[in-house]
Amino acid sequence: MTSPSSPESPWPVRTVARKVAEWIGRLGEVWVEGQVAQLSRRGNAATVFLTLRDPAADLSVPVTCHRDVADRPGLELTEGARVLVRARPDYYVARGSFSLRATEIRAVGLGELLARIERIRRLLAAEGLFDVARKRPLPFAPAVVGVITGRDSAAERDVLVTARRRWPAVRFAVHNCAVQGPTAAESVIAGLQRLDADPTVEVIVIARGGGSVEDLLPFSDEGLVRAIAASRTPVVTAVGHETDTTLVDHVADVRAATPTDAAHRVVPEIGEQRQLVQGLRARARHLLAGRLDQQERWLESVRSRPALADPQRLLAGRADDVSALRARSTRTLTHRVEAAERDVEHARARVAALSPAATLQRGYAVVQRADGALVRDPAEVSTDERLQVRVAGGRLTVRVDRPQSGDDGTRDGGTRDDPGGDQRTGDRATGEDGRP
Repeated sequence: MTSPSSPESPWPVRTVARKVAEWIGRLGEVWVEGQVAQLSRRGNAATVFLTLRDPAADLSVPVTCHRDVADRPGLELTEGARVLVRARPDYYVARGSFSLRATEIRAVGLGELLARIERIRRLLAAEGLFDVARKRPLPFAPAVVGVITGRDSAAERDVLVTARRRWPAVRFAVHNCAVQGPTAAESVIAGLQRLDADPTVEVIVIARGGGSVEDLLPFSDEGLVRAIAASRTPVVTAVGHETDTTLVDHVADVRAATPTDAAHRVVPEIGEQRQLVQGLRARARHLLAGRLDQQERWLESVRSRPALADPQRLLAGRADDVSALRARSTRTLTHRVEAAERDVEHARARVAALSPAATLQRGYAVVQRADGALVRDPAEVSTDERLQVRVAGGRLTVRVDRPQSGDDGTRDGGTRDDPGGDQRTGDRATGEDGRP
């Protein structure tokens, strides 16, 4: 038993190689599925060499087998074929290489291929790579169209000729690659990445003619599907005939039935666009003419209205209205002034009738004491008291001689000369203001 390795006692290379060979040898026989990438039969040698490639990864393993295994009746072992291999892993110590020693090789039937494609489809669909929300609209009339197709193929001619006929200004960036065989998927992925990195390319078309299910297998490659999903440029697929469906058709932004249909979808038809532009111009011209006619009719109707057709007539009518209103307002104001004057005269007459002055005009007098109090009874005054007598003509100052009672129940006060020398008896008294 070999002791564990350490910096003090390291293993030699032969020991490591032998242990790796022992570990691999303990794996036993395994079944491996893959695609034949290379096949080599050296003359009449008993050993056949081939390379088994993983379709979904950039990985391959060399395989050796006896000629009887490779040339088994009913087995057509060719490059690009999908096979199932029962093999024993082997590690060649002298060269430090890993390989498989096949003891049985079976061709993968069509049913098995379709089942495998269906498993991959379900896996990618579960990841959301086929969702409609991920699909991008194609640009209108792209200046540069990228095309991935086989060299000098009918698909290439269909796309280029049809697109140029429909839109002569279109330009192409063509990537010719293998579209069949074990390297087809890798070649298409390389072309897709190159065209996607070109900023002038606005849309990419992947085109291939019809073929069997085995011929179209590269376009159901998981790596190619993921590359299309990661592309920033919209992708149109036109693989096989209309009835053929590959996984790239599910992930593409647009799936065309044929390469010719892809050209129809990518670029517009110049004749149709010219007719569309002419139709839009005619429609715009018709709408504009109709709008102008409508505005002209409206303007004519406005100009024909009396207010604009004969403005002086409208002003003359308004002038008559103003004159009528002025005369009416003058009459109304005059009537109201006259009525107010009559009201003032009536009020003045009533005031004059009720005024003490009117009473004085009729011969009455108002007698007041020195403090201004009115004398209503002779008993209220005393002898020699000075009184003010107001008559219609003015005021008189008198002095009471002696109070007397009249026949009608009132007292008549006699008068005499006041100390100031005024004669109050026999002559008419004179008021203070000098008027009689």
